[in-house]
Amino acid sequence: MRTTATLDPEVELLLRKVMKERGVSFKKALNEAVKAGLSPRTQPAAKPYVQKTYSLGLNPNLNWDKAQAIADAMEDEDILRKLRIHKRTS
Repeated sequence: MRTTATLDPEVELLLRKVMKERGVSFKKALNEAVKAGLSPRTQPAAKPYVQKTYSLGLNPNLNWDKAQAIADAMEDEDILRKLRIHKRTS
């Protein structure tokens, strides 16, 4: 296909650089650039992420079945502490 296109000056400089580096014609440099720009990009397969793990040991005194209840109680205590501080400053 034959057509006329107006290129930005920067694009022309890039094409001329490719022409000089590869020793190709303007037409070939332009066609390769258009193909590269319009082709779907294939990315190399990413390496799977591996999470490092560490043993935290086992605490026989901690009952994990009650972990949420413990967290709730700690949060309640913190709220009460903040309320007491607020009352003293008011």
